[in-house]
Amino acid sequence: MNALGTAYFYVCAALALFGAGTVVAAKNPIRGAMGLLLLILSVAGLFLALHAQFLAAIQLIVYAGAIVVLFLFVIMLLGPSASTPSDRRGIGARVLGGGLFALVGLGAIGAIVSAAREAHRTMPMPTPDPGFGGIDAFGSVLFSDALVPFELSSALLMVAVVGAIAVAKGRQGDKTLSRSEREVARLATPIDASRELGGGETSGVFSHEIGHEHQPAAKEHAS
Repeated sequence: MNALGTAYFYVCAALALFGAGTVVAAKNPIRGAMGLLLLILSVAGLFLALHAQFLAAIQLIVYAGAIVVLFLFVIMLLGPSASTPSDRRGIGARVLGGGLFALVGLGAIGAIVSAAREAHRTMPMPTPDPGFGGIDAFGSVLFSDALVPFELSSALLMVAVVGAIAVAKGRQGDKTLSRSEREVARLATPIDASRELGGGETSGVFSHEIGHEHQPAAKEHAS
């Protein structure tokens, strides 16, 4: 690896570490999403350094183009100031577990570095084939040797989609909101007087719960 390739690797690695640290440490969800985007772009750059063009393209299309956009949609729905309540229960056990994990990771890195120094030699990677990592090579392997696992993964995703639809359909009549949450949703949903008097159904995600709350009131008002 020449000097330019080494500098490219260290730049991508540093950006990946910075993005990962931003995801963990940022309190603002938008900054966390931007840190995740930086991490994904850096990992795609590392894939390019390994001559894995297909994996780099998939990294950009799937993760940067779909997952990060999904996170941004969720942030827009919840609001950029949305944050989880602070929970200090079991903080000692969590700090202890994190410290032990960090010590084990540093010990493993130190063992690898010391073993490499004792060997007094480097392990250069062989020169890859010109077609390695490209779409043609990946497609030929995918649709020849890995055809059965690929089709099984497609069937697994189809089963997951059918199961999600079945679970969502089965919970349409269940009360998933608390009383206070249903009250907030009722006040936030505009309902005209004719629907309150007539007991008409409302539209929305939690319409079955909001409508259930309005039916007793509508019957009393009509009587």
